[in-house]
Amino acid sequence: MSARDPQPAIGAGAGAGTDPARTPVPDNKAVRRADALDARLGLYRGGGKYIRKVFPDHWSFMLGEIALYSFVTLLLSGVFLTFFFDPSAQEVVYDGSYVPLQGVHMSQAYASTLEISFDVRGGLLIRQIHHWSALVFVAALFVHMFRHFFTGSFRKPREINWLFGFLLLVLAMLNGFVGYSLPDDLLSGTGLRIASGVVLAVPLLGTYLHFFLFGGEFPGEDAIPRLFTLHVLLVPALMVALVTVHLVLVFYHKHTQFPGPGRTEGNVVGQPFLPVYVAKAGGFFFIVFGATALLGGLAQINPVWSYGPYHPGQVSAGSQPDWYIGFLEGALRLMPNWEVNAWGYTVSFNVLIPAVIAPGILFVVLGAYPWIEAWITGDKREHHLLDRPRNMPVRTGLGVAWIAAYGVLWVCGSNDIIATHFHLSINTITWIGRFAFFVAPPVAYVITVRWCKGLQLRDRDKVLHGRETGVIKKLPDGGFVAVHQPLDPVARHKLTAHEQPEPLEPGPATDDNGVSRRATPSRKLRVRLSRWYFADQIRKPTPRQALAESPPPDHHDSPVAEQHGEQHAEQHTEA
Repeated sequence: MSARDPQPAIGAGAGAGTDPARTPVPDNKAVRRADALDARLGLYRGGGKYIRKVFPDHWSFMLGEIALYSFVTLLLSGVFLTFFFDPSAQEVVYDGSYVPLQGVHMSQAYASTLEISFDVRGGLLIRQIHHWSALVFVAALFVHMFRHFFTGSFRKPREINWLFGFLLLVLAMLNGFVGYSLPDDLLSGTGLRIASGVVLAVPLLGTYLHFFLFGGEFPGEDAIPRLFTLHVLLVPALMVALVTVHLVLVFYHKHTQFPGPGRTEGNVVGQPFLPVYVAKAGGFFFIVFGATALLGGLAQINPVWSYGPYHPGQVSAGSQPDWYIGFLEGALRLMPNWEVNAWGYTVSFNVLIPAVIAPGILFVVLGAYPWIEAWITGDKREHHLLDRPRNMPVRTGLGVAWIAAYGVLWVCGSNDIIATHFHLSINTITWIGRFAFFVAPPVAYVITVRWCKGLQLRDRDKVLHGRETGVIKKLPDGGFVAVHQPLDPVARHKLTAHEQPEPLEPGPATDDNGVSRRATPSRKLRVRLSRWYFADQIRKPTPRQALAESPPPDHHDSPVAEQHGEQHAEQHTEA
């Protein structure tokens, strides 16, 4: 009931001037306060709409929630650490409780990190929860993003939301790197020195960017305070803004869902926001938080006291960054030592290509993919039903190829550890990595496309002939035949609900006046790419084919399942 609707006066009796059809409003402080807020904020109208919001049920939809709850854990633990961390590069002599480093010269940042770990009650636990949350957050973002990619939920009208999620991933990786560079230990200092070299490798602008970030030559005394400002203020503010807009757009566009009985492009079938979804989400938050706290308490990570303070003349053997930066490390290790001297400038391609150009291409293509696919397919329609990855083999193959390229670089970031543990030549491993970077993605693409088409053929066979029961029946003439059980309508609908678009055509050779029409190069390219994208589609059976070739149904089958699915859809459906 809205506060603007006619209501009985507060405090009046139930029968005094009231509509018998209306329930009397109780006279208590909670109602009066709610009415006061509604008069100023319009909570009843907007709140009622979103309370009834429907969310579909599927395990993959929880991946985004893992990222969200990890981000909340990051913020909470980060606020605690901010109270005790001193972002200063000023040199001090350590006299804390960690005896092996007593009397050692170090930065104030490193000394405060040791103090958090050994002298602040619960400090080490919070440090490790913070670090584990960062790793889980980035991992959940990656998996969440590829769930959207493989199911096609990035299509219109969600292209902008895909872009926001992509920017959130990039900022998370950047802020994670900046965060574990702050303690100024030997490991983080080594990574920061590599970042310094990457910035200096940028032609023309590199020196200016380096002085802006580090305040002069590396390491300098301004780097840690400036990185601290980025880590706790600027980047988190941008991330909070992106998360907020991302969630608002999820509510605005409605949640995507997989095809099923009663599910169309114009509705959502699932459970209401209150009380079902909120109860599940609240419990899931404590599961994620508890798992992260368990990792922080039992699995040691980033023991900075073992590395010692950063010194420019020292590097730890087997140094490894956090997992999400490993691909950059691998790219730097695979690149040959190429440099060009021209017009008084030295361009270090051995750093510029692997650390700037190649990652830029990988991530720009990923961020712009919704518009690339829409241009190739010519599909400008809105989509709220998801694709099964097998039904879009080219898209699935491209995603697996991207993962293969990323994975090769990630593995090669540990080529020295692989060489020492398996007693192999590091040069051999490097050359294998270079070869694999160019060979693994196309091989992964071909295998994935063929695998998806094989799964489509199996689905087609199930629709036409039913599911294999494992029963072999002997015929009167002595022959044997495998017994198949027909699919119920719900399962059949799941296997045949997907669309099968046709590739773009070049168009008529002449216009309405009979004048020859020349296709532009971009149009020709678009047609070729569209034919490649939709090439060799496995045609799903038509209803007539399915009816003609399917075995006779049992008395246990489809009507009950279909009716149950329709009733469930009617109970919780949002138009």
